[in-house]
Amino acid sequence: MSDSKSATLYRMVLPDHTCPFGVRAKQLLEQAGFQIEDNVLSSRDEVDAFEDEHGVDTTPQVFIDGERIGGSDDLERYLAQ
Repeated sequence: MSDSKSATLYRMVLPDHTCPFGVRAKQLLEQAGFQIEDNVLSSRDEVDAFEDEHGVDTTPQVFIDGERIGGSDDLERYLAQ
């Protein structure tokens, strides 16, 4: 695992829906002591553009040291290493 303890998180928070997996990913990072650059995607267009740009099907997405870790389940496995 990274010694820098900083992560970049992209998560969906729409006016009518906050993604629970994004909340979970943020909590996992906080509990692990990471400084988080929290990027909130606040419209369906922003979410779709992010997913297209990064070639992913879902949010949240976590990046540590420039490496895409993946979503909250992937993050949990990464942190367990």
